[in-house]
Amino acid sequence: MSFLTVLVIFDIKPDFGENFNLDDMKEKNSKLLLSNLTSHIIQAAYNVYNCLGYGFLESVYEKSFQKELKLLGINSERQVPVQVFYKTEMVGDFRADLVVEGAVIVELKAVEKIHPIHEVQLVNYLRGTELEVGLLFNFGPELSFKRKIFTNDRKNANNKTSSR
Repeated sequence: MSFLTVLVIFDIKPDFGENFNLDDMKEKNSKLLLSNLTSHIIQAAYNVYNCLGYGFLESVYEKSFQKELKLLGINSERQVPVQVFYKTEMVGDFRADLVVEGAVIVELKAVEKIHPIHEVQLVNYLRGTELEVGLLFNFGPELSFKRKIFTNDRKNANNKTSSR
């Protein structure tokens, strides 16, 4: 079974205009894994974007995002270290921009648009942890995001990487 056949991908672009209703979004996404939490994370991203707009460095959005999550009563950690193993040997590491409530990896970009490599990066972050849900936000000319799910039962045991 190839990697692409076990990966479930959601590309959600809700309308967060003046008629945005978080409860409507929750209802539409109620069947998605961690939908309540991810709905609040998405709202936090739009709050940050509406305040800061486009053009800052990723680190500015990261710090602001964490502050907004805290205002919403949501716990998060910035720059969470994750080690990557090949078989039994540690071969690298990375830092997840944010881990929210110990359950969702949030990767932030501040580029013109999201590219496929950004999505692959998030999926690999999910592969390298026991977390199953990731959100990729781009604070570009328009705020955009992708939601990725990679369930633990689908992660390839032969290429297992783990968080330490």
